[in-house]
Amino acid sequence: MESNLITSAFLPLALAFIMLGMGLSLNLSDFKNIFRYPKAMVLGLFCQLVLLPALGFFLILSFGLEGTMAVGIMIIACCPGGPTSNMITHLSKGDTALSISLTAMSSVITIFTIPLLVNFSIAYFGEEGSVSLPFVPTVLRITGVTLVPVAMGMWLKNRFPLAAHRADRPVRIASILFFVLVVGGAILNEKDQILSFFAEAGPVALLLNILTFGLSLLLARLLALPAPQQLAISIESGIQNGTLGIMIAATLLQNSAMAIPVVIYSLIMFVASILIVFIAGSINKDRLVKAKI
Repeated sequence: MESNLITSAFLPLALAFIMLGMGLSLNLSDFKNIFRYPKAMVLGLFCQLVLLPALGFFLILSFGLEGTMAVGIMIIACCPGGPTSNMITHLSKGDTALSISLTAMSSVITIFTIPLLVNFSIAYFGEEGSVSLPFVPTVLRITGVTLVPVAMGMWLKNRFPLAAHRADRPVRIASILFFVLVVGGAILNEKDQILSFFAEAGPVALLLNILTFGLSLLLARLLALPAPQQLAISIESGIQNGTLGIMIAATLLQNSAMAIPVVIYSLIMFVASILIVFIAGSINKDRLVKAKI
């Protein structure tokens, strides 16, 4: 995506709208859950902020990725969880309150970690000639399209609870449509090279998603967390804010090719989400049957 009306205006506005919708589902109490579920919150943030980028970096080196594809993988690995993770957790009968709290906390923390890790990736993987992310302006821009809309959504929910409740479903549907448009635009812009990009970055994105889901679930089980919290942590770790990742690549870095690994990962994580909901539903149904017996 070249720097045009789509990347300079529509993409940030689409992200801001999606984050506004997330704010409509948040309460101040969600930020207090770090004290209510300290073990689950610490593990969830560790998986999101440390494990995921570390896995991404390891897989990039293992597969020998370089340049834009490597940086693109690191961009999505540095992003926080997105509103979609809360919906998938809810549909899977996971701990939705924990999922929402992890999304909220990671969205705050990654404002500061994204420019640091992405700039490191640009330098390390041979993209020194690319536009880097100046720390303070990047923090301010990401804050403007993430935290500010979230805060506005929370204020609207508190000030007009009935209207916010009625708007929640339409906003969620519109957010999904915006995301589809963003992903479609990124694919269309690189249509001539999309197959080669998929062949190059696809295996890394697939393994990154599978390993993140699996290892975070394993760690949660080793800590003997309740099953709903295990599920929430795994989903929160594997489902990222793809729209933010695309905006960072296409708008802030002005490099559409870097957005392609983000798009690939986003498509994979949505397929994985459908499988998780299906598997979790089957497990929950078996539990209900056994409980009746």
